[in-house]
This record gives sequence, structure tokens and C-alpha cells, in this order.
Amino acid sequence: RGDRSVVWVEDRGRFVCSPDGEPIRILGTLRCIDQSRPNDLRTARQVNFDDLTGQYNRGRLRESLEHAIEYALRYESTGAFLQLGIDNLPLIHDTYGREIAEQSLVAVSRELDRSLRASDVVGRVAHDQFGIVLSGCSTQDVSSAGEKLLLAVQQSMVMTDKGHIPITASVGAVSFPDAVRTSYDAMAKADIALEKARHYGASSFNLYNLSEQQMADLRDNLAAASLVQTALRNKSFQLYFQPIVDAKELQPKYHECLLRMFDENGTLLPAGEFLPIAEKMGLIRSIDRFVLDAAIAELSASPDVRLAVNISSLSTTDPSWLRALTAHINERGEFARRLLIEITETTALHDMKETTRFIAALKDMGCRVALDDFGAGYTSFRHLQELSVDVVKIDGSFVKTLEENANSKLFIETLQSFADGLGLETVAECVETKRVAELLDRYGVTYMQGYHFGAPTASRPWNPKAPALQVVPKDATADQFKAQKRGQPTLPAGGKVISLVTRH
Repeated sequence: RGDRSVVWVEDRGRFVCSPDGEPIRILGTLRCIDQSRPNDLRTARQVNFDDLTGQYNRGRLRESLEHAIEYALRYESTGAFLQLGIDNLPLIHDTYGREIAEQSLVAVSRELDRSLRASDVVGRVAHDQFGIVLSGCSTQDVSSAGEKLLLAVQQSMVMTDKGHIPITASVGAVSFPDAVRTSYDAMAKADIALEKARHYGASSFNLYNLSEQQMADLRDNLAAASLVQTALRNKSFQLYFQPIVDAKELQPKYHECLLRMFDENGTLLPAGEFLPIAEKMGLIRSIDRFVLDAAIAELSASPDVRLAVNISSLSTTDPSWLRALTAHINERGEFARRLLIEITETTALHDMKETTRFIAALKDMGCRVALDDFGAGYTSFRHLQELSVDVVKIDGSFVKTLEENANSKLFIETLQSFADGLGLETVAECVETKRVAELLDRYGVTYMQGYHFGAPTASRPWNPKAPALQVVPKDATADQFKAQKRGQPTLPAGGKVISLVTRH
């Protein structure tokens, strides 16, 4: 511009060529994009960067790692991937609170930036962990690089009104391309190395070196990850549905969407067989998107059904998932009131600030939100008020032991009383007998879910043309029901279920 300010423009064009193929001129357009450019930059940052530390997020770091490995293979060079975990972050959080814990993460992030070369790449790969891609680093130099980072972290002290807080970390590392040939493999092996380093104590370093059994486990996990990738490409998934019934009327209020996946033999695998490895390998966002789209298709086809959809911790911070939901609701606004979005207690506590923002966005659209598996983690009833959820799902471990465990009874009664005071609805999971259902009704729970009311099924009970959902007698036990009709499909001849080994 005349005032020397910058104008963002989009330039599009094509060559016009002579009969012999030589370019003779260009036809094109220039369009001012000053208005959209800030939004584009903001969206790109949300997709690629961690909000708290400003470092790459796990997905973007994995891309950089993949490029570094490809370069090393092509030009016969070497490199390493290091996974650094803060040893005492849980203690800092419990002692000083979330704000100081976040300051500790930022302090470590800054110290890593100061300690690394300009060519090195840093990203936040988990709540208390950073990943570092070192290009041009020989196997012999990996240990010294790891030790240098450990010393740097020890200098990352956070000042509070009670004095400086010391920070310690452990590092697991793997060299490439000698030990690994893909980014997924590198992240998996670095995670194993970090776990082993932590066994040695605080401020420890370990270079990846697996036993034969660990190698076998890792091969199984990588094979499973490959199977998940194939299923994503081929959309080889199927939704199963389990009723969530009104505790008074004993009629379904919602149906929870439960994912199944076909393996290479056409056998359906339950979610527990593939979701842990999908989350570990960074594939869970794509799965969450598939489930959302499939659930919306069910809502579109059946105007009276209400569905509960689970979402992973990674998707709560993924703008593309929220944009996809927004697009569906903009198309048909009534979808929102028929959706219950479930996030786990562990997910919520991972980043309360981000989770609160995510829940607010869902509720602004008109969706209801449930906190799943409540009581399975570091439970605090105050979290219910902070998160502003609509529904609390009581972890099934308390329901299963309700009759014989006084602590389970006390927890459920206390939670129900607290929920009533906040105006929240409750769901008791894993209800397997009539006796437990009667007790829960007496305590005042809003909804119940479990084999006593119905197993997960591929049929659609709300569709009169679909096979009816098998009704379970009110006094039937879970074992009797499972013997009558298994929730999981039987194996075809020659079929097999892949067993996944996950490490946390």
C-alpha cells in the first residue's frame, strides 16, 4: 500500500502455451485476502501447535520426525528421537496447583529451546512429555545429548511464593534409521525407553534396547496399528449400540455408540482390542471423526433416536473435529439436542482449561455433555462444577461392587447427592442384575446402562424394520444374558483376534 503496510493477496493463474508447448503468457487473478488471513493463520496454529507451550503438537511433531527419518534413509545419515518426561509434575500439580504445574511445563519448554540446535525440533507429545527430533546425531552422540537435556531441565526452576520448585525429568531415546524406519515405530520405542528410564529413578536416561519379548510385543502393536490404518482407509468399522434407560420408566433415553473394527479375516473386534494402540500411535482423531460422521448418519436416518458419542482426549483439542460437528449442526440444528458427547474424567483432568473451553463450545451449539468413568481417576467433586457438564456417568467398578462393598455404596450415594445439588443427571454403568438396578433406583440415579438392560448390538432397535433389540428378563444376570446372546460376534472359521500389548 501507499502507507508501506503489507497486503495479503492470493495469486492464481495458468500458462497459455504455443502449439509447440512453449509458454507465451500467463492468465490469472489476484485477490485480496486481508480479511481471511488472520483466521487462516490462527486455524493453522491450532492444528499444529500446543496452546500452552507454543511447541509443535504430537501430530505435527510426528510429521517432522517422519521427514527426518526419510532424509536419513535417503542420504545415509543418522538421527535420534528423544522422549522427555517430567518426573515430578504430578507432585507439583498436587502440591501447588494447576497454574504452577503449567508454569513448570512452560519453563521446561523454554529450557529445551535454549539447549537445542536450530535444526532440532521440539513438540509436546503428552501431558508431561516432550519429544525431540535430533537430525545428524550419531548413535554415539545420543547419550550425551540426553544427558545434556537432563541437566538443562534441572535448571528449569519455577519461582513461587514458597520459593523455587526443582524440576526433574527422565529421557528415553531411539536412534534412526538403524533401530527404526517409521515415525510411529520411533515414538513407540522411545516411549518404551522412557518407561524403562523411569524405573531407574528420577533424572535417568535410557537408549532403546528391547528384550525378545518386548520386540514381539512391539511387533504386535505395530501390526495392529497397520491394521487400524487399513481399516481407516477402507472404513472397515461398524457401530454397535447399547441402551441407556430411564431409571423410572426403564425405557431407552439414549443409545451409546460403541465402535467395532473388522480385522483382515472379517472378524469384528471390540474397541478394547484396537483403541488403545490407535490412541498411542496418533490415529485416534481419525477414528473419532469416523464415529461422529456415522452417528450423524444415524440421527439423519432416524429422527427420534438420541445417541451418546465418546470422544478421545486428542479430539477435544482438535479444531477439525469441532468444525465437523459445527458443520453437521449448521446443516440440521436439531441434531444438537439429540447428541450426548461423552468425555472421560481422565481426559477432563488432563487439561482442565482446554476441556472447559471445549465443553462450552459444545453447549453453545446445543449439545449435552457427559463426564464418563467418574471415579476412575483422581476424583474431586468440585470438578463437576468447574466443567459444567450435564450428565455424570458413574464408573462401572463402583456399580459392580455395590452389593458387597460399603465404600462403593457410599461413593454412589455421595455422588448422587452432589449431582442433585448441582442439577446434574447421572448414569450408572455396568448394571448386570435386577437387585443392583433396584438399589440404584433407590439412590436416585437418573439412567442405567448394562447387560441387564441390553448388550451392545449392531441392530437398530429404534428402526421398526431392523431386528428388534432382544429384551432381557428383569431378573436375568449378565452371565445368563451373555450365554443367551453374546455382545461380541463369534469368530468365523479360521478367524483370529489380534492381541494388543499396550504400555502406559
